[in-house]
This record gives sequence, structure tokens and C-alpha cells, in this order.
Amino acid sequence: MGCVLSGWGWPRRTSVDHVAPEPLLPTLDLSLQQRQLLLESWRLIQQDIAKVGVILFIRLFETHPECKDVFFLFRDVDDLHGLANSKDLRAHGLRVLSFVEKSVARIDNSAQLEDLALELGRSHYRYKAPPKYYQYVGTEFISAVSPILKDKWAPELENGWKNLFAYICAVMERGYKEEENRMASSKSSTPKLPHEGQALAV
Repeated sequence: MGCVLSGWGWPRRTSVDHVAPEPLLPTLDLSLQQRQLLLESWRLIQQDIAKVGVILFIRLFETHPECKDVFFLFRDVDDLHGLANSKDLRAHGLRVLSFVEKSVARIDNSAQLEDLALELGRSHYRYKAPPKYYQYVGTEFISAVSPILKDKWAPELENGWKNLFAYICAVMERGYKEEENRMASSKSSTPKLPHEGQALAV
């Protein structure tokens, strides 16, 4: 995730503790104006929410075809434009945008937004969807919605969306790594059964 954080100017803050320092979760850096613009723009985006989801994923697979490997249903699809009528793609696009909707609704409640993104990161570990793909969704979301918003799209709004997605990606990555570490720890703490013919020590 270093590329999305550096590419969007996101500073990584680290703990001042010199014993095993660990990156702290970022804070959501949005001005009051950006928060208002996000809420207003989302109300307009909702009117075409299914269309946005489909456009987002078709563009994602066009620009980053390796992302298809994460999606079992779309892994072997070559006709990307034929996906426009796919009920599965429409359903997945709506699920992703439902998460965006929940995130926008929580931009004034940092604890709830953090919990939401952490849990999504944990679930993506279980889906085997690594953090390197997360940044692409934000980029393609912006590409999909800017034409829909037309003259309402402005640099301040674009920066607001970029900041929100950079924050979500960073927190999701933390959730992914937490789940990865938890699973590794669980496996290492599970006692190994003896091989056939090997006696248990008593």
C-alpha cells in the first residue's frame, strides 16, 4: 500500500516507542468543506449507483487485468464489455458501493469508520484479496463518478474522495495484516499431531 499513500501524499505516522515501532492508524484528513462536498456528491451518485458499480469494475479489469484473479466469477472472462449485463458484477458493484455509502455516513465518527474499514480488511484476508489491489478501486471510482457529476466535479471534491479512499485503504491494510498475523499465530500455537507410528511423549 506504499504506492497509494505516497502517490496521494498520505504521510505514514509511526509510534515514538523505540521498541518494535508499529505504524499508527492514520486519521481522516478532511476539511469541513470536503466533508460537505462528499455528502452532497454521494446523494447524486446514489441516483446512478448500479451504473457506477458496473463502470467501476469494468474499468478496474481493463486497467488492471490482474485484479480478475481475485474474483473467481470473473477470472476467465475476456469480454469485459459483455460484463455490463452481468447480474454477478452488478451485485458485487452494489456491495462495494454500499461500503462507500457506509463510509461517507461515518466521516464524522472516526471510531465507527475505523472499525468498518478494519473489518473489511480482515475479511479481505479471508477472501485472499491482498492490499496491493485496494488503491485501484478508489482510482476507478473517481474515474467513474466524475463524468456523472459533470460541472459539480471540482478539485476540492476530488481531493476529498482521494483522502477518504487513501484512509480506507490504509486502515484496510492494517486489518488485513492483523488477520494474517492472527491466523499465523493460531497455526503456530496449534499442537502438532504425531505422525503415524510416532508415540506421544508422556
